[in-house]
Amino acid sequence: MKTTIELPDDLLERSKAVARRENSTLRALIEEGLRLALRARTRKRTAPFAVQPFAGDGLSPEFAGAGWEKIRDEIYRDRG
Repeated sequence: MKTTIELPDDLLERSKAVARRENSTLRALIEEGLRLALRARTRKRTAPFAVQPFAGDGLSPEFAGAGWEKIRDEIYRDRG
C-alpha cells in the first residue's frame, strides 16, 4: 500500500544514509522501525509483575539484620 508521510529533513537524510550504507532501501528501514516500535508498545501492554504477599513475619531470626551477601549465599547454596 502506498502512503505519504512527512519527515524532518535531517531524519530523512540520516535514514537514507543508513539505508545506503547497509545496502538496503529506505522502505525496508522504515518497515523495520515501525515493526520494532509496534512490538515495543505491545510488550508494554502486558500485565506488570504482581508482588505476591505472604502470611509471615518477614525474615527468619537467622537472617534478621544479615547483609545481602549472606542472604544471597543461602539462596544459591546448593546450586553450584
